Amino acid sequence: MTGTLDKDLPAEPLLVADDVVVEYPSKGWRKPPFRVLKGVSITIGAGETLGLVGESGSGKTTLGRAVLGLAPVTSGAVRYGGKIISGLGRKERRALSNDIQVVFQDPYTSLNPAMTVTDILSEPLRVAGTSRTEAEKRVKDLLDQVRLPADAGERLPREFSGGQRQRIAIARALSRDPRVIVCDEPVSALDLSTQARVLDLFVEIQERTGVAYLFVTHDLSVVRHISHRVAVMRQGEIVETGDVATVTTTPEHPYTRRLLLAAPVPDPGRQAERRAERRRLAAATAADASTDVSATTSATASAHASTTASTTASTSGDRA
Repeated sequence: MTGTLDKDLPAEPLLVADDVVVEYPSKGWRKPPFRVLKGVSITIGAGETLGLVGESGSGKTTLGRAVLGLAPVTSGAVRYGGKIISGLGRKERRALSNDIQVVFQDPYTSLNPAMTVTDILSEPLRVAGTSRTEAEKRVKDLLDQVRLPADAGERLPREFSGGQRQRIAIARALSRDPRVIVCDEPVSALDLSTQARVLDLFVEIQERTGVAYLFVTHDLSVVRHISHRVAVMRQGEIVETGDVATVTTTPEHPYTRRLLLAAPVPDPGRQAERRAERRRLAAATAADASTDVSATTSATASAHASTTASTTASTSGDRA
């Protein structure tokens, strides 16, 4: 009976962020901490790509860092394979690096300029106890997977273009056969043609290995290209989430519609119309926010007046 019940229960997604809050200390005496993430929840299934999109400062990268254990989780939890991984010690986090890896935005700063590509790619393997011979074989296989020539291993990072350096960073992330890769704006620094080739490489690797991606970006065209689902962040909160085709064509939240309208189009007439619509949405959102603030202020003032009147009446009654 128990086995039947377990079989019928839905499996938990591979990676879950459950009501995650991240705070950093504020400067100044007794100032409350600054809350970067305000109860964010996402799920990523095996072999799935979740696009995390929003403007600069929305908290996208902070959520990725929380998943990687690089940002302090004040409350809530991050779970991987059903186990809580937020707050792990250094030893446990290092062991988890077999399963969760990262590709950073700037490939050059994330690669040691004094090491050859072979040394860069074999380092995580050697740390895990792989022999030098096996590590060298693995490096050749990784270079082939990311479409780099075999002699690339003997060269330094500065000898490659931006797109090639990002391929090296992808190869390093793949070296431990991870199940999840956090991609933090991995193509934002590349030109459009190079972006397309690197995105195609991400898709090809996912189809071959079944790896899952948390793909952080501000570019909705990138989200459409690579993601299965999308979550839209604004000021530390998820404002909309759903299937990528639905969210990027018929979004429900005004902020998502403004993001879509902010993407440029090659037609000057349509661009002018989109700009006007974006301004109209921004004005409507600001008006709604002002109305909410006014209503809250009015309600607070009324409650204060009522409390004051009750207190005065009670005092007068006591005196009488």
